Amino acid sequence: MGKINKSKAKKSKKDEDGPMFDFVEEEVTEDFPEEDEEEEIPKKEKEKLKLKKKKTKSKLAATKNKDDFKHLPKNERGKALKKALKKDKRARQEERQKIRDELGGSAPQKEVPKTIESTREYDATMVNEDDDEVEHDEANDEFSSYFKRETSPKVMITMSPKSKLTTWKFCYELQKCIPNAEIYSRKNVLLKKIIEQAKEREFTDLLIVHEDRKKPTGIILCHLPEGPTAYFKINSLTFTQDLKKFGESTSHFPEIILNNFNTRLGHNIARMLACLFPHDPKFTGRRVVTFHNQRDYIFFRHHRYEFKKEGEKAALLELGPRFTLRLKWLQKGTFDAKWGEFEWVLKRHEMETSRRRFFL
Repeated sequence: MGKINKSKAKKSKKDEDGPMFDFVEEEVTEDFPEEDEEEEIPKKEKEKLKLKKKKTKSKLAATKNKDDFKHLPKNERGKALKKALKKDKRARQEERQKIRDELGGSAPQKEVPKTIESTREYDATMVNEDDDEVEHDEANDEFSSYFKRETSPKVMITMSPKSKLTTWKFCYELQKCIPNAEIYSRKNVLLKKIIEQAKEREFTDLLIVHEDRKKPTGIILCHLPEGPTAYFKINSLTFTQDLKKFGESTSHFPEIILNNFNTRLGHNIARMLACLFPHDPKFTGRRVVTFHNQRDYIFFRHHRYEFKKEGEKAALLELGPRFTLRLKWLQKGTFDAKWGEFEWVLKRHEMETSRRRFFL
């Protein structure tokens, strides 16, 4: 017998039994993209991916090292390295900005830099926006009459007994910044008597500049007539004449900027500082007084601004003085060394256990 072809036998069986699956033909109504559109979409995506990769490479680009400046003398290497690093940083920033402009709306969001302030520990006294409890407390506190514009500030400035020239100079510098401020020599009068005299003369605030080793080292700020009283330590004091470029202040009422006071204590201190200055600033003078809180250090700056290029840019001229305040304690009511009730006291070894813990 002859050999039978297996493939032919299988085909014959399939033909006899019929197809195993029944297929139903349907009309396809989907609109497929044309050949040109199919090619354009991947090209755009590829270009975007290339730009994004280029942006990440610019971030990770190598910078200059100390070894690149070995040919220079040792006393010049540090300055040369700083200049080179600044130049590299600017070049990388400009390159990233160009890529961001090319990407447009599809550009990735800017990353928030991780700093000590942005990673601060959570505080239960942090104030949120539109907090009804905080608004109620602030509407009925000791400073409410000022913010309701029922009283205008009148400040008395004095100093510790037998103060030296630098302390007097600092008092005159404060008088230039604060409108409606008057300086009085303290002599040997007790603070309680000075507070009573200030109340009789209808002063709203009292500033006492403390001196140590012939230099001003602290300020007691007492809000009248009911308090509270705060003590600040003075750091990094620079007088107007010691600045590189400075201008002369005018008699116009300044604008007040209170920045980064986030807790209940910070709000209280910020309101206390705001009460030193009149309500309505005179914008014709273009004076600005800034209290900027950073890591519980309050930076004081006094500037005059000027618009340039049809309001696109603003130039600043510092009027001085320049100093930093550090809150040490806050007391309820007016100053009382024996029986005063302290609302908050800075205990460094107990409270400053973490670098990321702040109170203002």
